[in-house]
Amino acid sequence: MKEISLRVNGEERSAEIHEEMRLLDLLRDALHLTGTKEGCGEGECGACTVIMEGKTVNSCMVMAFQAEGKEIITIEGMATKDKLHPIQRAFLEKGAVQCGFCIPGMVLSAKVLLDENPIPTRDEIREGISGNLCRCTGYNKIVDAIETAAGYLNTGGDSNA
Repeated sequence: MKEISLRVNGEERSAEIHEEMRLLDLLRDALHLTGTKEGCGEGECGACTVIMEGKTVNSCMVMAFQAEGKEIITIEGMATKDKLHPIQRAFLEKGAVQCGFCIPGMVLSAKVLLDENPIPTRDEIREGISGNLCRCTGYNKIVDAIETAAGYLNTGGDSNA
């Protein structure tokens, strides 16, 4: 067992981990942040996507010890207590949320995309979420939602970015 410290959703956290523990398990089991989902466990589906140091990572492929001292954002870190993040709001408004299993990873991938490219084309949006699989929506509503969220974030229509 080893104790590590990291910053999760803006809060300093520490946990005891086993050498073989994945970041996914640390988040879900030790820190009780269950918005991050396990899909394939092989880094192929994107259900476990989180943001680490400003980049998306598949948390099933990152060892927990690799998160030592790092900044991690999970889906729980997107909204405030009383207000959805503009990306989350756009996903709801555009009907991009079906079963919800892939949505945390999609939202986080959209955040990194929009942080790096505030006005992406539809093709750039598709590329930005290409590591996230969805079986429910057919992707069009998700692309529409990210396009809408870009508009919200770029017009200052929502200060909760």
